[in-house]
Parts: sequence; structure tokens; C-alpha cells
Amino acid sequence: MTSRRDRNTLRLGVVGTAVLAAATVATLNYEALPLVGGGTTYEAEFGEAAGLAAANEVRVAGIKVGEVTDVELAEDRVLVSFRVSDAWVGNRTTAEIKIKTLLGQKYLALHPTGDAVQDPDDPIPLGRTTTPYDVTTAFEQLATTAGAIDTDQLAQSFRTLGDTFDGAEDHVRSALDGLSALSQTIASRDAELRTLLEHAHTISDTLAGSSDEFERLINDGNLLLTELDHRREAIHQLLVGTHDLAEQVSGLVADNTEQLGPTLSSLTEVTDILRRHRDDLDRTLELAGPYFRVVNNTVGSGHWLDVYLCGLVPDNRHPCQPPDRR
Repeated sequence: MTSRRDRNTLRLGVVGTAVLAAATVATLNYEALPLVGGGTTYEAEFGEAAGLAAANEVRVAGIKVGEVTDVELAEDRVLVSFRVSDAWVGNRTTAEIKIKTLLGQKYLALHPTGDAVQDPDDPIPLGRTTTPYDVTTAFEQLATTAGAIDTDQLAQSFRTLGDTFDGAEDHVRSALDGLSALSQTIASRDAELRTLLEHAHTISDTLAGSSDEFERLINDGNLLLTELDHRREAIHQLLVGTHDLAEQVSGLVADNTEQLGPTLSSLTEVTDILRRHRDDLDRTLELAGPYFRVVNNTVGSGHWLDVYLCGLVPDNRHPCQPPDRR
């Protein structure tokens, strides 16, 4: 028979194993947990997947804000599900699949805009999404096209071309001489070409290191154009008002030309008189300064005048001195 202690140990082992398994599953799928993972799941419709896959990044202004959770076919379009956290998504947000690396890795770029929050139940429509031109697909199509070439027909074309130039040795020789001269010229410029290629490599490295800045510049320009589009009516009204004001001012000047002409002529005569008597006016202001200063000192004590009469009383034995006003 199993003792009670053995039964408790067995139960504790089973419970501990279950808790450990649950913790492991939760750790591997913590982003999907409602209280830990966080974020909001949205959907967007695209004309094609363009190589986008689950676990690809979701970026806003070049910053990762989430990841793609699913890519599935929905009738004649592709439905992309993605989760976003710590980012605002408006009801006019646009989505674009962009190339992340030259190896063909993609990411989903969002351009948030709008006057309300995007409803997670409503996918971003096809009219607000774009897909990039895939260079890898183009090379695959090139390989398919090259594989479909009829080599026998191509060989026959070259034989026909050779027969055509069979009687034109002089012309062919001249063409080859020209190609030889061109190759010698290029060979003589080898150092310059090497320097040019090195500088081009430096420029390409600089551009590659500044790709994020270029992307932010393009995104900021897009936001600026979007804001100008929103303010288009206000800017139109401002321009219309400025045009109307210019017309009113022009009409005012035209209506008062007869009155403004004599007034301006008289004003010119006045300025001429003042200019001719400028020295007299300067002398007058120079002499008037001390006079007004003395008058100001006389009436500066209140509602009366301060007057000092020297020698009025015979007992004044001291010489006349003005009173001390300090």
C-alpha cells in the first residue's frame, strides 16, 4: 500500500510539472497574452503579398511598433493582420509594404492620419495600401524569359548576321579599330576610373548610412503635403481675400487721384520750404531750449511763480546772490 506521504509527493510532482509546462507555454507566447502582450490587432487589404510574411516588422516613421501576425488570401486580395502597440492609428491611415534589405526582406510601414481612431474591426481598404516593385520577382521573370528563348533560332540569327557581314570586311575592321581605340582610352584612364568608383562607393555608403534620415525626410514631406491638403480651403480663402484687398486699394487710389495729386504737390512745397530754412529752425530750437528750461524752473514749485529781486531792501549788505535751490 502507498503511504500518505508518498501520495502527497506524487500529487505535488504532478501539480509542479503542470505549472512548469504552463509557465513555459506562457513564456513562449507572452505577446499573445491579454494582460502581458498588449497592443491592438488591425487588418489591411493589399493587392498582393509582395513577399510580406508573419513576424515581419511594422514601422511608423522608421520605428518598430509591432509585427505582422498573419498573411492570408481573401478572395481577390490579400488580408494582412498586424499587431501595434504604443502607436496611434487613425481612420485615414495608409499602409505600404516596403523592402527592408536587398535580400528581399519586407516590412509594413504605416502612415497614421485622420481625425479619429481606426476601428480594429474595419480593415484598412485596398485604396489606402500600396505594394513595392519587387526586384527579386523581376529577376525571376527574366530567368523565365531567358529560359524560353529558342536557342536554335538564336544560332540561326547569328549565322545570318555573319553571312551579312561576310562581304563587309573593311567596315567591320573599321568598327573593330574604333572599339580597340575606345578600349585603349578606357585603359589609359584606369586610375581616374578607379578613383571615380571609390568615390561612388563612398557616396553609396553615406547614402546607405543615412537611409533612415531619407525615410524620415520623405515621411515628413508626406505629412507636410497632407497638412497643406487639409488647409487647402483656408489657403484659397486667404489668397482670394488678398486679391480682393488689392483690388479695393487700387480702386481707392484711382477714385482719389484728383485729391491726392494736389495734396502731394502741397506737401512737396512744404518740405522744400522746411529744407531751405533748416538752419534757421536749428538756431531757433537751440535758443528756445534755455528759455523753456528757465520757465520750467520758475513754475516748477506749484501754482505760483518764484521771483527773486536783488537790492530791493537797502539793508541788504551782501551782494545779490540767487537763492540756493538745492
